[in-house]
Amino acid sequence: MARTVSDLHGNAPDTSPVALLLIDTINDLEFEGGDRLLRHALPMARRIAALKRRTSDAGIPSIYVNDNFGRWRSDFRRLVAHCLEDGVRGRPIAELLVPDENDYFVLKPKHSGFYNTTLDLLLHHLQAETLIVTGMATDVCVLFTAADAYMRDYQLVVPRDCVAALSPAVHRTALAQMQTVLKARVVASPRIDVRRLMRRRRSASTRKAGRASS
Repeated sequence: MARTVSDLHGNAPDTSPVALLLIDTINDLEFEGGDRLLRHALPMARRIAALKRRTSDAGIPSIYVNDNFGRWRSDFRRLVAHCLEDGVRGRPIAELLVPDENDYFVLKPKHSGFYNTTLDLLLHHLQAETLIVTGMATDVCVLFTAADAYMRDYQLVVPRDCVAALSPAVHRTALAQMQTVLKARVVASPRIDVRRLMRRRRSASTRKAGRASS
């Protein structure tokens, strides 16, 4: 029988019922259509930066869930440096969303942040139940990650101004699917009361623990 451990590699992570996911926000955008995506992604990044300040102040951990660009020797810090220092199209976004020292990161090989990654294990150790999902693209990696999160019984909050796609039409369609099929709460980021969300999830966790012990 597998043994449940109380920490990761001897270092107990913060615990939080809510986590902020930043999907593919460290991205050079050096691909076909990257210029079009940048037009939508730059205002998205400004909104994410504002939301991240509020979630950090409330004690909500940030997790960068980033593509490894098909390079199996990828290092997240090198990806950050590449996007900041190599004159790439995605530099303005990386500058707005430079990871802080206490942020977590997960490198993903495919569209979903859960596929063949440690994301679910990390969220389990954080005791997260609700995910605030941000990043790009709305109809691809954001949607795939949200779908996998839903199948793992996470509650989803998707701030519509903190995700971006190649076109407004595609963006709206993906948001509608997440709201309808994945039961995500889709709202504008200023409407997310992060402290209330933390209190509500902590209360629900306490009630669940009480029922389990009785």
